[in-house]
Amino acid sequence: VQLQASGGGLVQPGDSLRLSCVASISTFSQLALGWFRQAPGKEREFVGSISRSGSSSRYSDSVQGRFTVSRDSAKNTVYLQMHNLSPEDTAIYYCAAEYGGEWHYAPLQTYEYEYWGQGTQVTVSS
Repeated sequence: VQLQASGGGLVQPGDSLRLSCVASISTFSQLALGWFRQAPGKEREFVGSISRSGSSSRYSDSVQGRFTVSRDSAKNTVYLQMHNLSPEDTAIYYCAAEYGGEWHYAPLQTYEYEYWGQGTQVTVSS
């Protein structure tokens, strides 16, 4: 499974941005998908995830209420919609996929994901 993330860029505080991640797999429903981020000098951290069914999602406390993960099976794509961005959201954002997990389970640990995309840079600065 290959994951291709896109949509990053330079935005101002308070702006919104949507990241996309396309999965190269014929059975997209087999994948639970997540987003992680890594800021300079910091460890990679969980941002949000969505289950195979699309009915369950999880978020870190730092993004809860501002970020939304969604999936589009017709496009083999998972999205991360980000609102009210702040400089603390500056990081490289990675999408990840877990294959064949429980239907309604949204993974949140890095070790639960077998596949990772290349990352897309998000910079929030005035």
